[in-house]
Amino acid sequence: MTNPLTSLDSAALDEAVENVHRAGVPGLFAEVRDGDQVWSGAAGVADVDTGRPVTADLRHRVGSITKTFTAAAVLQQAESGRIGLDAPIGRYLPKLVPGERGDAITVRMLINHTSGLPEYLPYAYPSLKGFPSPADTRPESLDEHRFTRFDPIELIEMGVTAPPVGTPGGTPGLYSNTNYLLLAQLLEEVTDMTAEQCITRNVIERAGLRDTGFPTEPHIDGPHSRLYEAWFGTIDPPRDFSVYDMSFVGPSASLVSTVADLNRFYRMLLAGKIVNPSSLAQMRRTVPIISQEEKLIGYALGLYPMEAPGQDTFWGHGGTVWGGGALAMIRADGRRQLAVAVNLQRWHRLDASGTPQPHPIDEALAALYRVAMYG
Repeated sequence: MTNPLTSLDSAALDEAVENVHRAGVPGLFAEVRDGDQVWSGAAGVADVDTGRPVTADLRHRVGSITKTFTAAAVLQQAESGRIGLDAPIGRYLPKLVPGERGDAITVRMLINHTSGLPEYLPYAYPSLKGFPSPADTRPESLDEHRFTRFDPIELIEMGVTAPPVGTPGGTPGLYSNTNYLLLAQLLEEVTDMTAEQCITRNVIERAGLRDTGFPTEPHIDGPHSRLYEAWFGTIDPPRDFSVYDMSFVGPSASLVSTVADLNRFYRMLLAGKIVNPSSLAQMRRTVPIISQEEKLIGYALGLYPMEAPGQDTFWGHGGTVWGGGALAMIRADGRRQLAVAVNLQRWHRLDASGTPQPHPIDEALAALYRVAMYG
């Protein structure tokens, strides 16, 4: 499904998405925008058993792209004076982050992952004890918790009581979902709404997104793809995890959206229509952190930059869930955009030392990003 346009190389984009499918992803779909010009495309299947094709309008779990939405909601509350970005989280949530750490960790440190709080997932999912390093992980917990309804307070407690991974404000920080579950509780504390209600009313609806929302059950509403998890070759063939209770990440990574909605959201955000220009400037001030892929990156307030040497800078976020992944990026001037979704995750095999090995999918995706963002 494509829209050939003179300002976008539709043939190159068609070929690029097809190459990702040929490299091993069952199905993917994307939207690329250049001003008012739009290309959308898809390749492969949404269901490997039936052969149902993917289309560019499918709904999809977008994982940690949710963090940009949550961060924007927190910035809005800071604009209204209900939250101080440099205020200690212990002022708002003394029972969840008590004592000296509650006094030392600020709201800003939670948003940019410099709080020193570790990831709770290895404690909630025992077979992921080595997470984020894949070497000592196994996929059993993914099946065991498919329908588990987690209490966010219990998840936060797992992260807060675990050994810290750094000092508050120290860099490099460490990417941690514990931070964003705390931000969700902060939103609830200052707005008297659930975080999901606050984000829906103040971010999703303000941006005019029609196909974006938080799941209320394990199934994805509307047309969607199945999501295939390989877990570094230990699930072969990859297993469908599209039906899953997302309470294990909540407002940290549970949103369902479309590539068109993601592009609209980031376009509205960078245009200053979700948060004010001062807040947007703060959202683009980066600090060094270690990502879940164990790479050193620059991370700001729910955004991070993506750039190639000598090329323009793009801002956005990526996200993964069990079986699915997504990436949304927008050029700093707000004109060029990419949003892409794939229905396979952790396709890499591990070597004897537990290090993920390169896969043809990696280069095929990188080529798609280059064509989409830089032409």
